[in-house]
Amino acid sequence: MTQEQCAHRNNVSQEPHVYKVGIYGWRKCCLYLFVLLLMVLILVNLALTIWILKVMNFTIDGMGHLRITEKGLKLEGDSEFLKPLYAKEIQSRPGSPLFLQSSKNVTVNILNSKNNVVTRLVAGSNGIEAHSKLLEVKSNTGKLLFSADEREVVVGADRLRVLGAEGAVFSNSIETPHIRADPFKELRLESPTRSLFMEAPKGVEINAEAGNLQATCRNEMKLESKDGEISLDANNIKLPRLPKGTYSAAGAKQKVFEVCVCPNGRLFLSPSGTGSTCQISSSVCL
Repeated sequence: MTQEQCAHRNNVSQEPHVYKVGIYGWRKCCLYLFVLLLMVLILVNLALTIWILKVMNFTIDGMGHLRITEKGLKLEGDSEFLKPLYAKEIQSRPGSPLFLQSSKNVTVNILNSKNNVVTRLVAGSNGIEAHSKLLEVKSNTGKLLFSADEREVVVGADRLRVLGAEGAVFSNSIETPHIRADPFKELRLESPTRSLFMEAPKGVEINAEAGNLQATCRNEMKLESKDGEISLDANNIKLPRLPKGTYSAAGAKQKVFEVCVCPNGRLFLSPSGTGSTCQISSSVCL
């Protein structure tokens, strides 16, 4: 080998070799396409997020009609709860009413420390039911108006008015210091199938200041005083249906009679004469 050939080979071997690094061809196109698709997805996701925030009205204080305050949650407008709601206090805005609405019923339960229901209030389509040991209704001043428990029912109002056409029906006895009808209305105490008793340790007073007083019975009416007397104080006392004893023809022309009493207490009329005619007409007592 000549000297010139050796020098040329050494020059060729000393030249640097360049290697290309990167993605070329169809791989580069796929990469750009993937990056472009990712950017589109990011923009769509960002647009949907902004739209959701706008529709749901997300703010720093809350979402939509729901606001987060220092005292709790504040909800404006109508709300619908699909599952039970647990809260310490529920109140409306000042000056606005609070409505509770349900398609079936509204139930309020009060639980004790053992999670047992001790008080329940159910407002349904058939009515309102309250289950409790004691029910009280008070006025704004704290005066007891109505109270009910297993032993008794107390009406604390100054006046109890019954406006029904049939009045009030009591299956057992009642205790009251005063029974009075409304002005220009009739007061009737009636027991259609049983007896009616009025008892008081210090007396029973029946008074009709501007009208008549009528007592009617089907069989017998009994006035009895064990330790005192029965006094009939009136300008006129009429007993129109007293039986009349047998009297003579001369007595038939008379219109004056005397009142006689049988040994059994029965009253009858006998024609008045110069003397008593009760013994002559005593056949009524038989």
